[in-house]
Amino acid sequence: MKAALGCLCLMVLLGGAQEGKAAQLVLHDEEVAPPASVELDADERQWIREHPEVVVASVQYPLYLFQDEHGHWSGLNNDVLKRIGAMTGLEFVHQESFSTDQLLERLESGAADISTTLAMNDERKVFLDFSHAFGGAGWVFVGRSGAPVVTSLEQLSGRELVLPARHALEEVIRREYPAIRVRSVKTYAEARALVESGEAYATIENEIGAQLYPSGLLKVGSAVEGRWEADHLAVRKGQPELLGILNKALEAFPAEELRAIRLKWLGGISPAPKSGLFYPMTWWGCWAMFFVGVFGLLSLLWNRRLSAVIRQRRDVERHLGDQLAFQRALIDALPDPVFVRDLEGRLVMCNKSYEETLSVRFDRVQGRRLIDVDTLPEPTARLLHDEFMEQMGSRKTRFSKRQLLFKGGLRDIYQWTVPFYGVDGQLRGLVGGWTDINQRKAEGGSGCPRKN
Repeated sequence: MKAALGCLCLMVLLGGAQEGKAAQLVLHDEEVAPPASVELDADERQWIREHPEVVVASVQYPLYLFQDEHGHWSGLNNDVLKRIGAMTGLEFVHQESFSTDQLLERLESGAADISTTLAMNDERKVFLDFSHAFGGAGWVFVGRSGAPVVTSLEQLSGRELVLPARHALEEVIRREYPAIRVRSVKTYAEARALVESGEAYATIENEIGAQLYPSGLLKVGSAVEGRWEADHLAVRKGQPELLGILNKALEAFPAEELRAIRLKWLGGISPAPKSGLFYPMTWWGCWAMFFVGVFGLLSLLWNRRLSAVIRQRRDVERHLGDQLAFQRALIDALPDPVFVRDLEGRLVMCNKSYEETLSVRFDRVQGRRLIDVDTLPEPTARLLHDEFMEQMGSRKTRFSKRQLLFKGGLRDIYQWTVPFYGVDGQLRGLVGGWTDINQRKAEGGSGCPRKN
């Protein structure tokens, strides 16, 4: 029995060695030695000298690419670009876009050189080249809770599928599944809101992004069969040297380091990698020793069950704390004002942009209605409060361009408000926000924030 236990422990140690090494890279990524330079030919070196900066058309896509609370670009794709820059000497400069449409227009017009968040399809291959893949994720259906789980495109025949404009799968769905009623909207947020309200039957999202926005009235269905979204760098055509440089860097990118970067950003959402203990074994003797060891451990595990339950509970509490901290950082990182109000119109939560725009502190206005505080002119506060209460009665989403009077004067804004529900399906209040259209135009945006 002791020999069996010893063999089992050895297999655990060997199986966990690789994961431990990747974890060290995540925890100490600042200490990892810079990778060796990529060997470039004369034309590629000359291209870098003539193009000191590579403009990246970037749209905020949490975990993959987003701006933190300090306005710095962060995320998995940004880490990959940093490593490629260290390997090649390229310097990447982000230029923010607010929708897939705007991002594609900048690449088509030559205002940007590359993008990191575009999926490949036939329409985009006309004016874009795509680098080697460096990862990927599947597409999944997102439907309304309580409805049958969406498992295939055939199931959507005769029903309404809502997608953001120029979605990577839109063209092929319209061509191969003409019976599906495809509806285009501006953003994933609008698509989810239409599914939640029952105005559309389903939408399709990247499986990572679908897990970031849980809702009591939405549920993630099956993966879209045969549709895999590989991670590529999309390069504007006419730049073969740049494409060659990026491909050489990706070929030389240490696989272990790339796994560590993905684990750093997606480890808490993607399915956990299997431990080496459970890899298929090619000889029966090891399996026999494994089962003998399991039986030997049962009595030990039984005696320690209580302490294991306590540790598990603590881990769950820490995990929930991490999730709350992440959600807080995510909402504060959004550049536009965002707020949450309860069924009486009282403020439950807001981000830093909301505080800065209205020159208030959250602790001074928490739990109070717009008409109870002096943050907006009285007519505006009364108008918005009445609209909020009416919307909670109708439970409809609202997206509109309008002109409102703030204390600093009239502003043209793009306003959105969406009812939200608890896990029990009961209405809990409104989530909303707005974009200052003139400010976005001054910054080179379109005035309406939209996600890829």
